[in-house]
Amino acid sequence: MGQGGDLPGAVLFACSRNAVRSPMAAAILKHLAGRRIYVESAGVRPGEPDPFAIAVMEEMGIDMSRHKPVSVGDLHDLSFDLIVTLAPEAQHKALELAHGYAIDVEYWPTPDPTLASGSREQILDAYRDVRDRLFARIKQRFPLTGAGGV
Repeated sequence: MGQGGDLPGAVLFACSRNAVRSPMAAAILKHLAGRRIYVESAGVRPGEPDPFAIAVMEEMGIDMSRHKPVSVGDLHDLSFDLIVTLAPEAQHKALELAHGYAIDVEYWPTPDPTLASGSREQILDAYRDVRDRLFARIKQRFPLTGAGGV
């Protein structure tokens, strides 16, 4: 997975509504990489900030409370080296955007925790599971040894 220590200069995480999965992934990579990688997130369409996502990120000391969901169409610059998609519709959109450009697209199928039901704690557990999966995948994909957080 690692590319000999090479890091992309700019990474976009994309999902459906830019409310849970892609902002969580972007916040984790920003936390791990500091300023070494430019990181953004967007959705196929913008959703609303998600209090459960904010809460589970806060548990690991990452503040996502100021995140404002945006759509891919709202991005001013698409000069990304890598687009990581976390939902099927985002994968289709990313392939459209990357067509004809030197942009790598990777699909990381990630469950949507907003579909979880049950008690508040059961729902939070679904969000924690997604957060932890993203954290592990990001650490595996990006060679950030010696990374000092932000």
